[in-house]
Formats: sequence, C-alpha cells, structure tokens
Amino acid sequence: MPDIADARANIMQPGKQRTPATAWLQRSAKLWFVATAFGQLLFILFILAFYYRSTLAGNFAAWDSKPIIDGYIQGDRIGNLAFAGHVMVAAAMITAGLLQLVPAIRARHPAIHRWVGRMFMTSALLLAFGGLWLVWVRGTYMNLIGAAGISLNAALIIWFAAKAWQSARRRQFVAHRQWALRLFIVANAVWYMRIGYMIWGISTGGAGIGEAMDGPFDYFLAFGNSLVPLALMELYLRVGKSGSGGARLAMAVALLVAATATAGGSAAAWFVMWYPYI
Repeated sequence: MPDIADARANIMQPGKQRTPATAWLQRSAKLWFVATAFGQLLFILFILAFYYRSTLAGNFAAWDSKPIIDGYIQGDRIGNLAFAGHVMVAAAMITAGLLQLVPAIRARHPAIHRWVGRMFMTSALLLAFGGLWLVWVRGTYMNLIGAAGISLNAALIIWFAAKAWQSARRRQFVAHRQWALRLFIVANAVWYMRIGYMIWGISTGGAGIGEAMDGPFDYFLAFGNSLVPLALMELYLRVGKSGSGGARLAMAVALLVAATATAGGSAAAWFVMWYPYI
C-alpha cells in the first residue's frame, strides 16, 4: 500500500549516486507528507467531533446544523443510515491511508502494514460504492456536473484499488506502491475539494463559486479534486524515475508549493468549515 518514502526506488536509479536534485525531491516529498498529515488529522478530528458524536448519539438531525447536501432527511431511514455509515467509514479510511504512508510501519511491522492496507482499500471501496448509491439512488447532489465528478472519482477508486490488489498478489511491489499512491490520492478527493475551495476563496475572493455549487470554479473542482492532485502525483513518479536534475529540482519546487498550499488550505478549512461546528 502507499509509502511515499518507498518512491525512492523510483527516484534513484540502481547504481547511481544520490544527487542534490534527488535529495531535494525527497525532502520536498516528505514535507508534502507532513502537510498532508496535518490537514487530514484536522479533517479526522472534525469528523469525530461532529459526525461521530451526533451519529452515535442517534441525533442524525444534528447533521443539518452544518450546511451539507441532503445529510439528514426525515423519514428516509435507509438513506440516513447510509449517510451515517459513509461519514464514519471516511474517518477510518483517512486514518488507514495516513498510516500506510509511514515508512517505519512497513519496514518494522510488515504484518500491520498489510492489514492496515486491506482496511484502507476496503474502506475506500465502501466509500466509492456508497457514494455512487447516495448520488444516483438517494439523489444526494447539487447538480449533474457535481454528480458526474463524484462518479468519476468513484470509478478511479475502484480501478486503482483493483490494480493495487492485483500487483500485490503478483508480488510486483514497485507497481503496487505506485497504484496504491494513486489510490490514496483519489480516495481523498473530498478532502482535496475542501482545501481547494479554501485556497481559491482566499486567493480570489470566491470568484466563480456559485450559491448552488454551479459556478465555473465549482464545475472545475468537481473533477479537479481528483485529477489535479493525481496529475501532480503522476508527474512526481515519472520525474523521480527518469527525469533530469533540472526536472527533479522543478518537481521539488512544485511539491514545496503544493505542501504550502495544502497546509494553508487545511488551516483555513479548520477555521471556516470545521471548527465553528464542533
């Protein structure tokens, strides 16, 4: 399953000396992980404090104290239970994903790494299929563009999970880690969407954001929450494997910018989207 540090196998070619460009790329990847862990831990804290507390107390109606898309609907027992399960599994998935990015766990406790990896993959698949059900059966969406974006994200999760599992079964560990990293990225699209809104809102004053999530930026982010971070990950993997020194330095700068934006967007999301409701 995902392990940023193990991407060194792709960054450093066998027999080649570790260059300054490679070192900077590795450092920037670690900083990206730190920023990601910071932001996701804040998101987990919000889910536990807001959704878990009200859900375990049976107070589903409390979900509506925060503006969301069809969280609690009176009389919709199945839909309410499905939504409750969806948000509660999300916390488990995010936690498992972060643990999979810690190289010490994989190196020193491979059995834990494998079981946590199975938990991550299973919870990601549950979220993908659950999200499709909530959108297309329950009708939990604002507009068709947003529904299409959720559906694309679910399809990518299912595809990447299948490839990660297949490559692990075949003991193709380099390919497995790459597919697992892709899975980590798309499985966290909901989190990327929130920090994306914060970064864009602070930078532009909310230009292109519609009241019903029907503005140009809303439509872009419906797909960009999966595809933009995924594109950055793909570029990282390719540059790390065969890029020149200049390309690696450029990639390092891009990751530093991404890490800074991730940390800033996460902090803004905490103060604007999450903390006021707990």
